Amino acid sequence: MTFCGRRIVLFSATFLVLLCPPLVFAGVQARFSLDSPAGGPFPSDQFTVADSSHNTKRRVNLPIPDCAVRQSECDDLAVINTLDGFNVEPRLSIPFDGPIDVTTVTSETVFLVSLEGLEGDCDDENCDDGHRVIGINQVVWDTFTNTLYVQADELLDQHTRYALIVTRGVRDESGDPVEADETFRRFRESVSGEYKHALLDAIHAARLIGVREEDVVTASVFTTQTVTSVVERMRDQIKAATPQPADFHLGPGGAPTVFALDTVAGITLDQQTGDNPPPRATLDVSLLQIIPNVVGTIAFGKYSSPDYEVHPGEFIPPIGTRTGTPAVQGTNEIYFNLFLPSSPRPAAGWPVAILGHGNTESKNLRSFTVAASMAAHGIATIAINAAGHGFGPFGMLTVNKTDLTSVSFSAGGRGIDQNHDNRIASNEGFGSAPPRTVIFFTDGIRQTVADLLQLVRVIEVGVDVDGDGSPDLDPSRIYYVGFSLGANYGTVFLSVDTSVRAGVLTSAGAPITENRRLSPIAGRPVLGQALASRIPSLINGPGITSLAGVPVPAPRFDENFPLRDGIPMRVALADGTSRDIQSPVINQVAGAMAIQEVVENTKWVGRSGDPVAYAPHIRKAPLPGVPAKAVIYQVAKGDQSAPNPNGTAILRAGDLANRTTFYRHDLAYAEIPTLPKNPHAFMVSTNVAAFKPISLAAQEQIAVFFVTGEIIHPEPSRFFEVPITPPLPEELNFIP
Repeated sequence: MTFCGRRIVLFSATFLVLLCPPLVFAGVQARFSLDSPAGGPFPSDQFTVADSSHNTKRRVNLPIPDCAVRQSECDDLAVINTLDGFNVEPRLSIPFDGPIDVTTVTSETVFLVSLEGLEGDCDDENCDDGHRVIGINQVVWDTFTNTLYVQADELLDQHTRYALIVTRGVRDESGDPVEADETFRRFRESVSGEYKHALLDAIHAARLIGVREEDVVTASVFTTQTVTSVVERMRDQIKAATPQPADFHLGPGGAPTVFALDTVAGITLDQQTGDNPPPRATLDVSLLQIIPNVVGTIAFGKYSSPDYEVHPGEFIPPIGTRTGTPAVQGTNEIYFNLFLPSSPRPAAGWPVAILGHGNTESKNLRSFTVAASMAAHGIATIAINAAGHGFGPFGMLTVNKTDLTSVSFSAGGRGIDQNHDNRIASNEGFGSAPPRTVIFFTDGIRQTVADLLQLVRVIEVGVDVDGDGSPDLDPSRIYYVGFSLGANYGTVFLSVDTSVRAGVLTSAGAPITENRRLSPIAGRPVLGQALASRIPSLINGPGITSLAGVPVPAPRFDENFPLRDGIPMRVALADGTSRDIQSPVINQVAGAMAIQEVVENTKWVGRSGDPVAYAPHIRKAPLPGVPAKAVIYQVAKGDQSAPNPNGTAILRAGDLANRTTFYRHDLAYAEIPTLPKNPHAFMVSTNVAAFKPISLAAQEQIAVFFVTGEIIHPEPSRFFEVPITPPLPEELNFIP
């Protein structure tokens, strides 16, 4: 009996199986089963099938539950099972048959190893990139199921094999090492097949980095999904075609819709929302004079763009990531606002900045707050509506002129009444409709990127505003500036486009479902509504009523998930209590793990439109044929709409800290208490008196960067860090 006790770790696994009966392993064991994802370490290529149409040569094949009971999960899995691999920043699960000491779960005892180039050599100290080790973060121990959940500490490479390794360094509550169960030992020694060989590869990789084979208590091998290929192929189709020129005759009878600014008395917008009469908004034309006499002309036009989405449903059909061809489903008429400088037109045309707007906004808001700063440096500004934005297609713009005439024309709304309630919300149609709601904003982002790629081609073909036969926009000097959602889809756009020279992304944060989860006022209740509408509902009690001191509207839920690096997050609950959510979390909140799984699945499906997954391709690892981009990321401390941990996720993935300007809203608010507590719109708020000088300073940095490539320090300099001072912000930093 002593021979078969825990000191036998010096013997081989084969020796143990032959000589030691299973009952000698009386301590806590890591469970290993290939029958279900919850029965062993996950993710695992065991739950895939062969599919030669994909880069990974496989396709996810997770088991389907009882759809009469778990309808929403079935809907999600129908989408997930079209993917060619697992999340590139996965949530890893490891079940045990008893409690463990969660404090022993570290990046030394649980980790990932890349299996690329496995046949090469690797010393114990410095492994090459083919054998790199990735640690873990955000540890959660679920007391209901004795399952350990951890996040990969960094973004993984797309369509790449990885091994999850769990070692005897993990201890049980008595301080004894956890052990392998008999199934894992027997599987390694006696079972044949592809996955058995994959696990042997995993154990070999662990040995190459200095982990003894007998210290591996469980493992899995999984392949990450392909992220970029579909958007790259959409780009190649668009770049290979020649679009028709932009049309500037949108008025009655083909009347021109190009106006000298000094002839414009005002502009109104009648929005198609379903209300009767439609709500009328007045566009603030005075913002174009916030820097006097720099904007000369405002023009309204349209162009045709391929529509890759299926309607109704608003989704892009899945294709093979290796052999598939994106199918054009139809044509979108994309309307735009164009602001030309009053300065003389250069011979090649004005440089132009494409503007991407925020979620629930449209081309008719932020373009007016930014155009003057661009025009002051001789840069034109052009803006389109993102997919699903701008309300319905029957909205109308009316330009009232100083000579008392007016011209009315389509406002170019792209909203869709998806839920058939005879109303169109401000972003209805950007997300995919049921039963594919797990796609969330992914395909809205990819379609909007396609529309931006087409806009670049239209500019390259030649934009002739006044009809004199000369281009008014310089195709060799195209830039991009995106705010909020526009910064998120702008990150995807910049990483795949081959023509745009530089970009500035302001108030970005992702994955976007994480913005929902961590944004207390604007995002979290929307996620709560989605959880409440699931079948069965996932709303659990008592629910989080405030997040880092900021109240959370209903419907409320409690997912009990921590921030990175052990940073505490204070939450208040509906029962009047409060607690810090801090890694490692010992979960005793019923229903929390089901919510975590829904968030994880949404992130997993969303990676093909996720700025975090595309961020490495901005500069660190450009995609084939795409030059590295000159960029600035502008981030605000305490952003409540794109919370700091989500902005940091993009910067960390793309190694972009040295390209980041950090607006210190905590310092500005202390001096100027009339500022909003949420600094999300700090760059685009020239229409807010307290924010105006800060917005103009941030916009000046953008314009100078486009013209000269120089990154200036905005004024007042005490409110900005250029570049950001490490460490990157992982806390919420909200002003309550």
